[in-house]
Amino acid sequence: MPQFKNDTVLIVGSGPNAVDCTQWSGFDQIIAINNAWRIRPDWNALIYPEDFPKDRHPPTLQPSQRRIEADQFVPAQNAYGGFVYAGATMAFTAGYWALHALRPRVMAFIGCDMVYAKTGPTHFYGTGAPDPLRDDISLMDLGASSARLALMAAAEGTRCVNLSQDDSALLFERATPADLAHLPAACLPNPSAYGKALAAEAKLGYFVQNGRVWEEAHRFSPAPLLDLHAMWRAAYGAKTHMCAAA
Repeated sequence: MPQFKNDTVLIVGSGPNAVDCTQWSGFDQIIAINNAWRIRPDWNALIYPEDFPKDRHPPTLQPSQRRIEADQFVPAQNAYGGFVYAGATMAFTAGYWALHALRPRVMAFIGCDMVYAKTGPTHFYGTGAPDPLRDDISLMDLGASSARLALMAAAEGTRCVNLSQDDSALLFERATPADLAHLPAACLPNPSAYGKALAAEAKLGYFVQNGRVWEEAHRFSPAPLLDLHAMWRAAYGAKTHMCAAA
């Protein structure tokens, strides 16, 4: 049976519905991504990229709070194959860091749908730049990237759920905060489909040690990555091969 350090981890992005979580309770750890530390004061970890502006950082930290920067999240994401395969945007990076550092039973996401309105606010604080839609070879299929994260997590017994009720790029199963304490254990990946995707990644060898995919993007071809994305989608569809004991 998996050994978990935490039961339930909430990961809060900057989508408009991130504010839905302000009154939710029952989480062992709350991870805020970028500006999401402004949504509720009881977050535990703030994770942000190297280019996150200093004037948007929290002015002070409580003893229960810490910052997670590249020196921590890059090794964590590399432990799961690196940024080219995982998707170089902070919602996925936060998930891989949480999986690596916190080992939760459940990772619950809100404000991470990565679907952006053409008019009106794109983020909880107004209009912002939709980072997951930037031109980056690792972000060609956000759904497949979410499937990969969910399967990597499930292989360790962690269940990924989306607490949003809105349109979402995430393929995670939907849940409500009330569901979290009673969710069954994560279903293990189908070994054949999961192994096929991992073998394809190993054969390609698309890895960037420092996580700065854009600096080495010339080394990577879209076609094999699109084939790989299809494998991860197929593996996610076959994920109910076996469920760990609850």
